[in-house]
Amino acid sequence: MEKINDRKKVAFVTLGCKVNQYETNAMIQQFKNKGYEIVEHNEKADVYVINTCTVTNMSDRKSRQMIRRMKEQNKNATIVACGCYVQVAQKEIENIEEIDIAIGNNEKSKIVEIVEDYEKKTSEKTEQKNSFDIIAQDVMQQKEFVDLGDVTYTSKTRAAIKIQDGCDRFCSYCIIPYARGRVRSRKPDKIIEEAQDIAREGIKEIVITGIHIASYGKDFKSEYKLIDLLEELNKIEGIERIRLGSIEPLLITEQFVERLKKLDKICHHFHLSLQSGCDETLKRMNRRYTTEQFKNIVDILRKNYDDVILTTDIIVGFPQETKEEFETTHQFLKEIKFYKMHIFKYSQRKGTKAAQMEGQIDGSIKEKRSQKLIALSDENEEDYNRQYINKAVEVLWEEEKNGHYQGHTKNYILAYTNNNVSIDKKVSLENKITKSICKEAKKDHIVVDNRNNVTKM
Repeated sequence: MEKINDRKKVAFVTLGCKVNQYETNAMIQQFKNKGYEIVEHNEKADVYVINTCTVTNMSDRKSRQMIRRMKEQNKNATIVACGCYVQVAQKEIENIEEIDIAIGNNEKSKIVEIVEDYEKKTSEKTEQKNSFDIIAQDVMQQKEFVDLGDVTYTSKTRAAIKIQDGCDRFCSYCIIPYARGRVRSRKPDKIIEEAQDIAREGIKEIVITGIHIASYGKDFKSEYKLIDLLEELNKIEGIERIRLGSIEPLLITEQFVERLKKLDKICHHFHLSLQSGCDETLKRMNRRYTTEQFKNIVDILRKNYDDVILTTDIIVGFPQETKEEFETTHQFLKEIKFYKMHIFKYSQRKGTKAAQMEGQIDGSIKEKRSQKLIALSDENEEDYNRQYINKAVEVLWEEEKNGHYQGHTKNYILAYTNNNVSIDKKVSLENKITKSICKEAKKDHIVVDNRNNVTKM
């Protein structure tokens, strides 16, 4: 294939969720296919692509900071801002002078063409650039899933597979439906083909990701849902683990789990996005379940998986959240006892209903509430890890750092090999699954003795 770029270098910065990371991998693959060299974002490059996030005000700020930082590294580089922040904040984007190209989410599928077209036009001009076009179609009008092709590029021993885009839930605090549009599901045969290609690359674990994966298939004419897809993925030879990304709690029913527990490759880790443990707060958030329903969902999972790990997201300081409402949430979380909780201080998002609500909470109160829940999360994690001391755990080892390997159990506990055990450089554990005895439990990981590993594969 003729190369028109003489090995130009391109670097990527990815902010936000697993969907963004997947789409970055897809864009990397596009550039690699055209002969570009991929370098780290702290190196000098000809093109910098910043895949932005807009889930919070802090995400917006980080997006702007990374755009400016990349321009400082090479003032002659082409700076491309893409993704969610571009999609929803085009007026702000217009005022960031460091940007050369700005594209929305759907346009990521054509990024190489857009960059090369821009650079060709720029090279033909002598005048200084004083403006740029924002290429971002209205995602709310998008009816079909924009397929980025098979994405097998990954820097890890696990690979994310995007199965859908968009969200129809419109929680009162969330801007993402406006950045991603309505639910669009990817065709099953494309997902299965990509998983098969990933398996041929030797990658053993796939992560099912999307903006709202519980909605997968709702836009199909035929009756084909997430569980049908998982049953097909479970049959793929070479894939040893299938992990679900963040899921809507109401996906979990007795009928769903009855089929799911028959799939031996499903990881027994479920990230159920709760957001609050108080029914009144959940109503203002426009979450569509009660704490009683959520408790029943947790009971279903714990009844069917004796080693299940549950994690969640919690927002503190939501508008009008009283001290009593917060204490109700705290007590509910103590009862559920999640393995780990990701705590977010509520951030006003322009364009959402919650941003207009009365009773915005002072930042210092949010901070105190956040710290209280983080302490509870840390306590839960360490308590749970202690239960594994002197038990055998199955670990997929991902990488070697500072003299020991690190990886994850099937239910997503972070594991390290014992630091006192010398690692034979000729016998790598990377991308291997072993059974090892847990010897220590720390706050955020366990330590296993790898001297007597039973290698699964």
